Amino acid sequence: MTAKTGFLNAAVLTCCCLAAAIAPANLVQNSAFAAAQCWSEEELAGRPGEKAIWRTPYNRAIEPRGTFTELPPVPPQMRGSIRSVKLREGERLVALTFDLCENPGEISGYDAGIVDTLRREDVKATFFASGKWLLDHEERAQQLLGDRLFQVGLHSWTHRNFRLLNDEQVRADLALDLRADAEVRKKLASRACFRPAFLNDRQADIRLFRFPFGACNEESLNAVNNAGLLAIQWDVVSGDPSAQTAEAIRQSVVASAKPGSIIVMHANGRGKHTAEALPLIISDLRRRGFSFATVGELLERGEAVIAKSCYERKPGDNVKYDRLFPVKDHRPPRAFLNSGDGSAPGQAGERR
Repeated sequence: MTAKTGFLNAAVLTCCCLAAAIAPANLVQNSAFAAAQCWSEEELAGRPGEKAIWRTPYNRAIEPRGTFTELPPVPPQMRGSIRSVKLREGERLVALTFDLCENPGEISGYDAGIVDTLRREDVKATFFASGKWLLDHEERAQQLLGDRLFQVGLHSWTHRNFRLLNDEQVRADLALDLRADAEVRKKLASRACFRPAFLNDRQADIRLFRFPFGACNEESLNAVNNAGLLAIQWDVVSGDPSAQTAEAIRQSVVASAKPGSIIVMHANGRGKHTAEALPLIISDLRRRGFSFATVGELLERGEAVIAKSCYERKPGDNVKYDRLFPVKDHRPPRAFLNSGDGSAPGQAGERR
């Protein structure tokens, strides 16, 4: 299936990314960053304990009630689960992706070691952030959104298993996710450091979505595509939530990567040795002639490889998450029920 340039252009939203006038020399090499315009080097750097995951009761008060821009449904040729991209012969690009998951009863972490490495090595990457993670880590979220190396996609509101949600619950979750994303971008754009003159140096931001656990069914996949979101899976599994060593992660990624690969890792504290493995992965892939792109850039350079279902390595291998992560609360989020017009992404009549 071919990624149509017309759709990609239609789905592009302006990212609030501004080039820095001067970037800290030891933080970046050959790029200027919007992040450096708005934050000092010390503010961008990691802090002790930031990677920790904290258990806390779910607070409905955090649910966003703002607005978001409705997108046209994904056209037939791009519907489904995008696993990789078929590039033109001779091109050797891969996309490093990092999930920022956050469950309802927790505040997950921020693995600054990963972000610091990407900036230091001048490596592009894509982050998939749960809406709740964005609001619980607003400053870090703005730093990622404001950095032109990075692309930030959606990862549901609170990382519930979409295979076990009904249609109303899926649409409610997506509405909260989109509102959270819009809220953080709006706050970034309102900062005093915002400089419209730098918009010529911005990074295009195509709306991307990754299913929690990489698990979907036909109904949830359709709901995501109807909301105008491209469903991004992967074809290379790092296995970084496991207790394996950094060297094992490196070997797993480097051995499986090929031109057009989408590689999945975690930057929310669940990648146990990801920060240690990442410099090794970058070095090895570069040695093999690979360069790095965001998922959006990868899609613009070739033909999306699309499956009809979501899976890790082979069809059906992530059904195990139905048992491991059942949905305990089957009620729609209160913000959806009290949103005024009762509408949600993909529902007729909504204009936001």
